[in-house]
Amino acid sequence: MHKLLTAVVGLLFASAAAAAPFAWPQGARAAVSLGYDDGLASQLDHVMPALNARGLRASFYVPINSPTLPSRQHEWKAAAAAGHELGNHSLFHGCSARGPGRDWVLPHRDLDRQTPAEVQEHVLAANTWLQSLDGRTRRTFTPPCLDLTAGGQDFVTALQPHFVAYRAAGPGLVSDTAQLKPYAMPVYFVEGMSGEQLIALVEQAAAQGALVSLLFHGVGAEHLSVTREAHDQLLDHLARHKDRFWTDSFVNIMEAARRQAGR
Repeated sequence: MHKLLTAVVGLLFASAAAAAPFAWPQGARAAVSLGYDDGLASQLDHVMPALNARGLRASFYVPINSPTLPSRQHEWKAAAAAGHELGNHSLFHGCSARGPGRDWVLPHRDLDRQTPAEVQEHVLAANTWLQSLDGRTRRTFTPPCLDLTAGGQDFVTALQPHFVAYRAAGPGLVSDTAQLKPYAMPVYFVEGMSGEQLIALVEQAAAQGALVSLLFHGVGAEHLSVTREAHDQLLDHLARHKDRFWTDSFVNIMEAARRQAGR
């Protein structure tokens, strides 16, 4: 009986340790990752100045074929120097052409027509390109369209040693260390959300002591957009309550979370 009780107590302690709550910097209640995909002009025109004015840091997932790279490369370098992450979004933003709403995918960028080795080369080449901009070797990856296969086969698992984490799963909060899956981190697509809806998401994270990741594209322009007003309402809320929200690059947040989870 004594041995059984000892074993049960041991299991309970192990479970509690595995499910430890996160301790965010300066006692913040939530970690907030703002991520901006596709290297869009509105991100340089509006988002970057808005973040910098409020002392907030974010991650920008810039495909290397983005039109803003050749024309505004110096601004991306300045973003990295200001503490923002230049995240990997591959070379050419290849996605699967299957399914509704994918008619924009060009045949030569259709992941279903490519091999895992081809796509892995593109992703690693993008890392090299980004390093030439920011000098950094540690960053995170968002697979374009959150597609994880090429030619019907997984291409992302072999790339894990090259990244701190992936944003690669559907929406959700990560509330404790037991839930942390660095290469399948959930992310909320926030297209069309109001300021009130965006604030409600980060407040839900604060109520749970969680990590929340928001995925933006255009802000006040371009595709999959939110309005500038909604975006600014969220940033104002985060800036007013820095004691409750740690808003930082995804790479910084994930390095902190992984240390706490021992992963």
